[in-house]
Amino acid sequence: MTHDREQTGLRERKKARTRQALVAAALRLFAERGFDAVTTEEIAAEADVSQRTLFRYFASKEEIVLSVHDQIEEGFRLKLAARPAEEHPFTAMVNAFADAWSELEPADVAAQLQVLRISNDSSRLHGARQERVCSHQNRLALLIARRAGVDPRLDPRPELLTAAFTSALQVAFGRSCRAAGQDNLLEAVDECLALLPTALTADWDTANTPAHTSTPDADGQILPVGG
Repeated sequence: MTHDREQTGLRERKKARTRQALVAAALRLFAERGFDAVTTEEIAAEADVSQRTLFRYFASKEEIVLSVHDQIEEGFRLKLAARPAEEHPFTAMVNAFADAWSELEPADVAAQLQVLRISNDSSRLHGARQERVCSHQNRLALLIARRAGVDPRLDPRPELLTAAFTSALQVAFGRSCRAAGQDNLLEAVDECLALLPTALTADWDTANTPAHTSTPDADGQILPVGG
């Protein structure tokens, strides 16, 4: 019995290493040549496996990239489900997101930022990612509804809250892509989530605008405040 468990554990670790190698190979090639120019055959060769092996793990190039996003979202939902029931849903989401990201390795954060940049350069991948974001948002809304004990078919608040939360993340991700370094990604997320409640409900007093935020110029380009 112990031998069987060891063999099962060995197989699972081997599968995890192969999966990680495929993701890493794909991200390297996409960063060098662009998503649309790289084939699954080339990704498999880069990872030193057959194309058939690649398709046992991923159905398409899009699935390889989106698996990075899926992994982070799954961790976030698990953390949210574990938050204290008495927390306000928005507070629980912010804390759960912070908990999930605090456990990520620097390489995981860097991969997420790379996925965002790759997605922005390919309309095909961008569309697939937006569909996946909507799917995650729907699952998140159902989780919030269960936590709050409300019927999402009758109460729109879970959808409204998760839509606002997801939008804040997308704004943060977009801003971080215009800057350099993964530290900026986490800072942008923290800033956008912290500003979301006041952006929705408080007076917009320009004297109290955070000094490190940005404002659009006359042409709609994002410029640093005071710059």
